[in-house]
Amino acid sequence: MSTSSSPLLEVRNLSVRFRTRDGVVQAVSDLSFTLKRGETLGIVGESGSGKSVTSLAIMGLLNRNFADVTGEILFEGTDLLKLSPNELRKIRGRDVSMIFQDPFACLHPMYRVGSQIAEAVRAHENVSKAKANARAVEMLGKVGIPNPEVRARDYPHQFSGGMRQRAMIAMALVHNPAVLIADEPTTALDVTVQAQIIELIDQVKRDFDCGVILITHDLGVVAETASHVMVMYAGRVREYGPSNEIFNAAQDPYTWGLLESMPTVEKRLEVLLAIEGSPPSLLHPPPGCAFHPRCKYRFEPCDKIVPTLKELPGGHLDACHLPSERKREIWENRVGAELGITA
Repeated sequence: MSTSSSPLLEVRNLSVRFRTRDGVVQAVSDLSFTLKRGETLGIVGESGSGKSVTSLAIMGLLNRNFADVTGEILFEGTDLLKLSPNELRKIRGRDVSMIFQDPFACLHPMYRVGSQIAEAVRAHENVSKAKANARAVEMLGKVGIPNPEVRARDYPHQFSGGMRQRAMIAMALVHNPAVLIADEPTTALDVTVQAQIIELIDQVKRDFDCGVILITHDLGVVAETASHVMVMYAGRVREYGPSNEIFNAAQDPYTWGLLESMPTVEKRLEVLLAIEGSPPSLLHPPPGCAFHPRCKYRFEPCDKIVPTLKELPGGHLDACHLPSERKREIWENRVGAELGITA
């Protein structure tokens, strides 16, 4: 694993706005984070929190006719937002790759799986069709597809859900990318296959020494695989820091709610504590802290002032108006105690 301390990917003050007939949707607001080689950054939050939009912005897949993207996305020092479409195409898929939520929608139903992976090879490398096909078979074997020489000639509908996801991973890895973004890679898969896919992504990180951004709703997966965690809500970062800090000393009421609603063996006979209410509309967000209408700990400033990220010891960042002493009291006497975590 690389020991370099310089960031592989650095996102600075990223904001994404969509222009719609009904008004402007502020999908992502002032988001910043870094990713190094050998690290996995887990991005968690409810649907509509801005996780997937962030990944699409990094990949340069947002339609600029409808989306305003500002800030900086630095890949090895190069700002991807300043590149021309042709320059970005040389990096996308080769240096920065993505595994999408729905592999069946991403794989063309009329082309053989191996041919689609081979096409990805030839898009960035001047190699013969035979060599590209051989690389496709090799990658299918590396991601655990049995009889890859035979299965490479199959169509997507002949693959199971887990095998389609493995094929997408093979396509994403065919150029040994430096950054791999996995957007809900286990959606609609059964539990056993989910575990296999997550284990495969973790193995890929170690074998290829890449940085991984794992977008998921599953906090259990993040706890097992991520070195750092970023919690998002209504397009903003609520909490960010090393995984052990987030899971053992969370500072934000929204993070507390996510942790309390996570099923565990101990809770199997109990009712899970869901977060009341629903995420706000990003077309008409509430004033002040976007989470305050759902927060059981809100007080006077919450409905008027947007909280800013404050740095805590150990690279831990949090955006909440509650005083540190009050957070510690709530964590130790209620949330941490419910989760079985003691100081």
